[in-house]
Amino acid sequence: MLDRDLLAIYLSDHFAGATAGLDLAKRMSGDSPGGPLSEIAAEIESDRQTLRELMAALDLKRSLLKTVIGWLGEKAGRMKLNDRVFGRSPLSGLLELELLITGVSGKLQLWRALAEVASADSRLGQFDFTALARRAEEQRRRLEELHERAARKSLGGDR
Repeated sequence: MLDRDLLAIYLSDHFAGATAGLDLAKRMSGDSPGGPLSEIAAEIESDRQTLRELMAALDLKRSLLKTVIGWLGEKAGRMKLNDRVFGRSPLSGLLELELLITGVSGKLQLWRALAEVASADSRLGQFDFTALARRAEEQRRRLEELHERAARKSLGGDR
């Protein structure tokens, strides 16, 4: 039997992270609509919806406070010290990609953890955690490719 309280906390934390990650991916994809980050943002949005459906199937409530904190955290991250009062630093894109990679890696672990406990609750059987994990691995791979290009560009390897 799954621990309902711990599962609610765990899923709420991931939902808050997904909210922040989605906002970041959407903002970053605005620089090149239709590009690889736009595709990843759409997939993150779909994964966030799956998480919402999962919580509904388990009759778990999302923490509004955690979701708002995640959203505000993404906004606060824009104000990091980057030697620029206004505007973006050449490192902004690189650091933001690292945040997305971290978030997608966390999501991958979420899907893997849920796959491990799916047999404990029949309601989890309607979700294909293996396919969700594969998609997270693919998202991470694409983000890592973008990160490599951004590192060369921002740190001087492509000048």
